Amino acid sequence: QVQLVESGGGSVQPGGSLRLSCAASGFTFRFYAMSWYRQAPGKERELVATVTTAGIGINYADSVKGRFTISRDNAKNTVSLQMNYLKPEDSAVYYCGRAGLWGQGTQVTVSS
Repeated sequence: QVQLVESGGGSVQPGGSLRLSCAASGFTFRFYAMSWYRQAPGKERELVATVTTAGIGINYADSVKGRFTISRDNAKNTVSLQMNYLKPEDSAVYYCGRAGLWGQGTQVTVSS
């Protein structure tokens, strides 16, 4: 079955950290660039970070540069997002995605 399954979301105080993981199955993971997106209530889904197939090319949204780190492990078919110095405005449902495929999302809430 072709799917992406996210994990690692939760609630954290401002300034805290979370690590999201996405497990891929059913397709040749190393052939696809992978991305993390997020969607807050009432807002459009936005691209957070992208990593190319070999993990060399990486891009971030300006809002997360210097705080978030995307990485992938092609041997384990996983892509991760390390989120540090979290802010309340980072609260959203975070989705792992590739061309034509999304995961179910994981909730991240940053609140004091």
